[in-house]
Amino acid sequence: MMPGSAAPAGGAGMFVPAATAGTVLCCMCGVAMQPNPANMCARCLRARVDITEGVPRHAAVVYCPDCSSYLQPPRSWLRATPESPELMQILLRRINRPLARLRVSLSGAEFVFSEPHSKRLRLKLRLRREVLHGVVLEQTHPVEFVVHDRLCDSCSRAQANPDQWVAVVQLRQHVPHRRTFLYLEQLLLKHGQASLAIRVAAAPGGLDFFFGSRSHAARLVDFLATVAPIQTQTAKQLVSHDTKSSVYNYKYTFSVEICPICREDLIALSPQASRDMGGLGPLVLCVKVTNAIALLDPLTLRVHHLEEKKYRVYNFKAALTSKQLVEYIVLDIEQESPEISIDGSRYQLAYAQVARVSDFGKNDTIFTVRTHLGHLLNPGDLALGYDLYGANLNDDDMDTAMTRYSLPEVVLVKKSYEKRPRTRRWKLKRLPVEEDAGNKAKGEEERKLDEYEAFLKDLEQDPDLRFNINLYKNEDYRSEMASTVGDDVPTVPIEELIEDLTLGDDEEDEGDEAVAGNTQSAMAE
Repeated sequence: MMPGSAAPAGGAGMFVPAATAGTVLCCMCGVAMQPNPANMCARCLRARVDITEGVPRHAAVVYCPDCSSYLQPPRSWLRATPESPELMQILLRRINRPLARLRVSLSGAEFVFSEPHSKRLRLKLRLRREVLHGVVLEQTHPVEFVVHDRLCDSCSRAQANPDQWVAVVQLRQHVPHRRTFLYLEQLLLKHGQASLAIRVAAAPGGLDFFFGSRSHAARLVDFLATVAPIQTQTAKQLVSHDTKSSVYNYKYTFSVEICPICREDLIALSPQASRDMGGLGPLVLCVKVTNAIALLDPLTLRVHHLEEKKYRVYNFKAALTSKQLVEYIVLDIEQESPEISIDGSRYQLAYAQVARVSDFGKNDTIFTVRTHLGHLLNPGDLALGYDLYGANLNDDDMDTAMTRYSLPEVVLVKKSYEKRPRTRRWKLKRLPVEEDAGNKAKGEEERKLDEYEAFLKDLEQDPDLRFNINLYKNEDYRSEMASTVGDDVPTVPIEELIEDLTLGDDEEDEGDEAVAGNTQSAMAE
């Protein structure tokens, strides 16, 4: 076959000529190109037609530094994080009208790095427009936005008068400790429910959240109803009234009371409550508190979930709380049944011989008890439990249970571990709570530190408890500190920790490299 001839068609014996694309010469520079209605190459078109003419290269945007929101004219404020899709939408709305007037369509947009303190936001737009008899031309166009700081209406009112709030959520729980509030604080931080609060103030028995809008306060109350058994009451007070326009201004108060039952509380059920729960108890332990209360019978491993409305029918109190736990040493243990899992928690019935640690060297009192911690306890371990043998109880339901039933002398609650140093490889974030230093009682600060340390220990020992909160890496932690902790002491795996976001030199270097990479790619284009 001669060079340049077409290949024969298979099975047909005919020759098919090779298809070649026709080319023409550009009317301006004479370069061969594929034909188009303008008879001009792409380079000549770009040189003579600028589709970005009239498109603004500079614009302004108003930013509120207190609440991190941007002004959407005429009066609405939208919250957006840096380089987020929400911020991109706000910026593109500022230049939509010039694009529509020039009949230029937007095919793409992306952020260009700018220093956070420069008060500049840069976008690179890809614009497309039809020119010269149906030829579509695409071109990049940079736009720079100047950020002007200005407080929004709500923030300006808060700056003028911090007490100028519209709604307040008064969160209360009548218990002798703050464990519930420490856990709720982490939930609020993770889900951002308290970010709209003007301020958070400490109050006797709880916290006060002040908001500039009633809807923000109502949203917090709705969130609390999903994570804790609460009872809510609302009230409002007239502040001002315009008789001409019939406008009323109120201050709203949401009184939220959390159920006084907490984890690890020992409860004595009344005969009526025990019958309604299928013969549960009469002694039960509270093992979990969400929007319902999980009650465990430590002698039979039965679990009953009690909702808040049902709880208000019985309205029982805790006979003994975690403040009254006593330390015991396990002398011997004998498993009675195999290990089982209930609601994600493991239990195993066993008989244990225990003695109070405080009795060593004084007497030989030994207790044989039935416990649900057979999978955790071994001879020689320490355990925390409630001492019904020597406790001074002031509970009518407990007195009734003692007269009707043969109650155990000790109820073990959890395993106890050796004390560990306070420095951990992880840390928690805290809410900015305002406290009245003048009304602090003596020793109040030390008591809060001890309660916070006990809460951190509970997080280490209970994976279910820390599942719903964020734990961050502690940069001040030194690895040699781990040598002082025993092998059996529970710790938080490093896989569960989150890197705390900090702006430093490394991030600036990465940003410079990204800008350099974008510049090189643009030059290559």
